[in-house]
Amino acid sequence: MNRNEIMQILPHRGGMLLLDEVVRDGDDACGTYAVRGSEWFLQGHFPGDPVVPGVILCEILAQSACVLLADALKEGQLPMYTGLNNVRFKSPVRPGDIFTTRCRITRARPPFYFAEGTGHVGDRLCLKAEFSFAIVGA
Repeated sequence: MNRNEIMQILPHRGGMLLLDEVVRDGDDACGTYAVRGSEWFLQGHFPGDPVVPGVILCEILAQSACVLLADALKEGQLPMYTGLNNVRFKSPVRPGDIFTTRCRITRARPPFYFAEGTGHVGDRLCLKAEFSFAIVGA
């Protein structure tokens, strides 16, 4: 899915749509985001040594997992983040990096969905986390 297709699932726009593309690979969702260096969240984090904030990396991970919920969404519904557990930041992500994610749903109790995922730059593990969503609306 490209950015336009992702926007059919997610309400994020502008600087908060943090995926360039995402593909479904069986039970996994694999997303990519090229860190350009001009993003709003890099301004001041940190001057002279920009690093993508961990909360943004978690958001990228969650956005990529939402493609796995596309079939469960009815018109007017949204997947909303409900929790993060066992989050580990292993290596920084910087401008020029291509951040890739791999996520899977581990458990479902509609409207709640539980997932796990990792984020890498190349072969370097940068993030791993467990997280959850609730489908809300309509």
